[in-house]
Amino acid sequence: MQIPVFVQTAGLLILSNVFMTIAWYGHLKNLASKPWWIAALISWSIALFEYLLQVPANRIGYTQFSLAQLKIMQEVITLAVFVPFAMLYMNQPFKLDYVWAALCLVGAVYFIFRT
Repeated sequence: MQIPVFVQTAGLLILSNVFMTIAWYGHLKNLASKPWWIAALISWSIALFEYLLQVPANRIGYTQFSLAQLKIMQEVITLAVFVPFAMLYMNQPFKLDYVWAALCLVGAVYFIFRT
């Protein structure tokens, strides 16, 4: 039984986003007292895993989705990963702006995926 392209693509993009969110923002909490170049090196090493998942995700997804569809899928996943990360890991409060951003992305999904 073959896993559908959408599931493969979305799954790999979710995992890659977890790594990238940690690489982009985790250093703000964990490495705040270190020089920026140490944070950059550690972030780049984490981002390597992001690329090892993101590149195959886009290659698999591009067999069925357009470039624009892949990009919008990535943006939706980015927000879905970022909000829990910001709230649970970075102790940021929930903001209604997250809801408005999500609604804007729903519109983007509609326009990019309509046939």
